[in-house]
Amino acid sequence: MRKEAVYPLEMRRIVKQFGSVTANDNIDFAARAGEIHALLGENGAGKSTLMCMLSGVYRPTSGDILLHGSKVKIKSPKDAMELGIGMVFQNFRLVQTLTAAENIVLGEKSSFWRGRGWMKNKEREIKDLSDRFGLSFPVDRPIWQLSVGEQQRVEIVKTLYKKASIVILDEPTSVLTPGEAEQLFETLRHMKQEGKTVIITTHKLKEVMAVSDRISVMRKGKLTHTMDRDDTNERELARLMVGKTVGEARHMPPRPQGKPLLTVEQVDVFADHGRKALDNFSLQLYEGEILGVAGVAGNGQKELAEMLSGIRSWKKGRVTFADRALRSGSVRAAIEAGISHVPENRMKSGLAGSLGSVDNLLFKSYRTKERSRYGMMKSAGNRKWAEQLVQRFDVKTPDLDTPVRQLSGGNQQKLLLAREIDADPLMMIAVHPTQGLDVGATEGVHQLLADLRGRGRSVLLISEDLDEVLQLSDRILVIFNGRIVGEMKREEADRDRIGMLMAGLSAAEEDAG
Repeated sequence: MRKEAVYPLEMRRIVKQFGSVTANDNIDFAARAGEIHALLGENGAGKSTLMCMLSGVYRPTSGDILLHGSKVKIKSPKDAMELGIGMVFQNFRLVQTLTAAENIVLGEKSSFWRGRGWMKNKEREIKDLSDRFGLSFPVDRPIWQLSVGEQQRVEIVKTLYKKASIVILDEPTSVLTPGEAEQLFETLRHMKQEGKTVIITTHKLKEVMAVSDRISVMRKGKLTHTMDRDDTNERELARLMVGKTVGEARHMPPRPQGKPLLTVEQVDVFADHGRKALDNFSLQLYEGEILGVAGVAGNGQKELAEMLSGIRSWKKGRVTFADRALRSGSVRAAIEAGISHVPENRMKSGLAGSLGSVDNLLFKSYRTKERSRYGMMKSAGNRKWAEQLVQRFDVKTPDLDTPVRQLSGGNQQKLLLAREIDADPLMMIAVHPTQGLDVGATEGVHQLLADLRGRGRSVLLISEDLDEVLQLSDRILVIFNGRIVGEMKREEADRDRIGMLMAGLSAAEEDAG
């Protein structure tokens, strides 16, 4: 009789319920030693919930988790790490006031009682590790001063530092350049060769096909398919994920260049920690175009978006919008001028997680005569308006009063876009608009941005996803160290050249190489 194979990880008949909602429905999942296993599914399909049970954030309603054939009880992330399970979450688990290095060593016995010398040694060790994997960040800087991309790198290095044997990575390449992503894949392949079990969730199907050994697909709380990578293709995976055939890369028809809408002239902007984030910075955006800004996280993109949306002031220079000087450091002036903003971290600075859909949709329009009268909110009318927006943008929520933190990432993003697009902006600043979203939700967001362009509105698209920038942009700017180092039209765009410019290589250095 053939002996049943023993997997390093098995999840059997897993059910997870939140009240009357079943997030995971009788799931069987297994991963082998020495494999990279991709877990795919639309936002809300239940894959994050499944991984949260494995990492100790949630406990199953029923079912068993087995490690090397033995049942285990995982009651906390600490239990998971002690069992050799580490997870890089989509929503980061970092202490904002501690430095990057302190976050990584947090939990080590007496870690903050060993003196500054011990901490300096740890900082050097962590810097060496991060440099080795091409995931650099300032190890001695507080988390709140780091960009989203840098914070994600801290999470990845934290898992590598703790030497987990089962590593779960949720959208790990969403803020990396193509070169850095390939470096990460090399790291994963090395971990695989050492016999580690790697589970990766991503909406980038090309990456799944490039790096995974097996693929599992989830839909509506059920695990529907598991297959070897060689037995499938991108188009089939997309169909399995969303239940329909997903279109090819979006075709953006050319359009004549409109009048200048936004002109930024020689501005200086400083980051929270006093570093100059934008240095003598200039750009021009035209009516009815999508202008893509490509660059590695931490090169001034965050500060550019905050400056134009009124969150951050500039110190010198001039910004003109719709033929008028834009006031520095005024959110209200930016809103009234017709500027919408989709920030890089939707739950930190875009939405209030504890409030429902109605309140979140009202944040920018509650002063208008349509939403209030004599200082009193039009409650019934506002609720009906919110209901219409939720339906129009296909936001899946149990009801309008459900706290938005309980919605999937894709539905949170659609709610945020609903609010910003309903304002009928002249310009939308979209920062990583599809970060962490699956292929179906990504296609929906891209369509919304294309629709804005089709109505003659402008989009400033700031993204480290080079595929997204190349697909959507009419023109592409490359930013490095707070300056624009390259500009090209979409039809002239060259992936390798953009990647080199993102890495700080000049044309002369490229030719010399």
